[in-house]
Amino acid sequence: MGRRFRWLWAAYAVSAYGSGLGFGAFPLIAVLVLDAGPGQVAALSAVGPAVGALIALPLAPWVEFHRKRPVLIAMDLVRFAAMATIPIAYAVDRLVFAQLLVVSAIVAAAKIAFGAASGAYLKTLVEPADLLVANARFESTTWSAIAVGPPLGGAAVGLFGPVTTVVADALSYLLSALGITAIGGREEPPRRTARRGTRVGELLDGWRHLLTHPGLRPLFLNQILVAGLIMATEPLLAVLLLGDLGFPPWQYGLAFAAPCVGGLIGARLARRVVARYGQHRIIRTVGTLRAVWLIGLAFVQPGVVGLATVIAVELAIIVSMSLFNPVLATYRLEQTPNARVARTLSAWSISSGASIAVLSALGGLLADATSPRTAITVAGLLILASPLLLPGPTWTAARPGTVPAVDTAALRR
Repeated sequence: MGRRFRWLWAAYAVSAYGSGLGFGAFPLIAVLVLDAGPGQVAALSAVGPAVGALIALPLAPWVEFHRKRPVLIAMDLVRFAAMATIPIAYAVDRLVFAQLLVVSAIVAAAKIAFGAASGAYLKTLVEPADLLVANARFESTTWSAIAVGPPLGGAAVGLFGPVTTVVADALSYLLSALGITAIGGREEPPRRTARRGTRVGELLDGWRHLLTHPGLRPLFLNQILVAGLIMATEPLLAVLLLGDLGFPPWQYGLAFAAPCVGGLIGARLARRVVARYGQHRIIRTVGTLRAVWLIGLAFVQPGVVGLATVIAVELAIIVSMSLFNPVLATYRLEQTPNARVARTLSAWSISSGASIAVLSALGGLLADATSPRTAITVAGLLILASPLLLPGPTWTAARPGTVPAVDTAALRR
């Protein structure tokens, strides 16, 4: 797909592996350095991203109507600068909990803006028939970073101190900015295709597109429900495995790192299965399959059998997700006009984050009232209804003003 895409992919890979190394760094610093309690750690995990989403909301129109490559570079530099304040404050013994909250919010907002700009930029950088391949490569990179980064990050913290992975994560954003700068080329500034609307109208335009498009509306509702329920079980599963069932930490880490290999498998299969069976059939079939595995976590038992059960269930979920995600991302870009891509992707990210936060909070309340296993069981049962939100077998692929669907003949070639 050319030199320019390779630079974009390399920049993404550096950033993804930096984030993998820094996974869980803020809660760890809060506990080990600032002696934060459970309430503060929970606030750090919820408040920072929530405030970040509010900050990102008015940024969406700005991202939409500016050239995307400078936006990408700016968001990387913002994240680098924000993250760099933590090791500096730690070195001079000035680090406080409020700083972690502020940095978490800034990083969350920049991440949403970066994701919106990168999707819009990718659509102009590669040919329509290459979108699925590009999205699959990003997906496989994400899962490989999740598989490798956290174990290495944990070892680095043990050897070099609690802010080591934050330094690595910050530098990864700087390297990503340099990689995007190296892409080069001239990018035409976006033009408004219609008369400028009200400020509120521009803010809500992404949701308007998602909720009025016959194919994207059901996929949007399905995705935020599925993502919210899957992510809501993660802290519950941690309590179940580490607390109730007495799994040692290394087994807990293995249970989540080993299945990430499935992300490489699913992403590699995406192009082939779409070429063979078609985009719509894969979305419906794999979108259904990814909902059937979560209930298996409710039957986890102590010992080796329980560990094998968690690995098998997580592997099945990750293979399904990594196959589904690039196909969904490609369809979403195809069905969104260029003048709305950034706002649509921002709306999707903000809604997904809100769903995860709300369902995680409800899951925690249910677990407190009953037990983690009961809350996981309820999530597993609820997600079984999510395929009802998928588009019907006759849903329309194309819409006026959008890019045509993937050329499966070109994929076969």
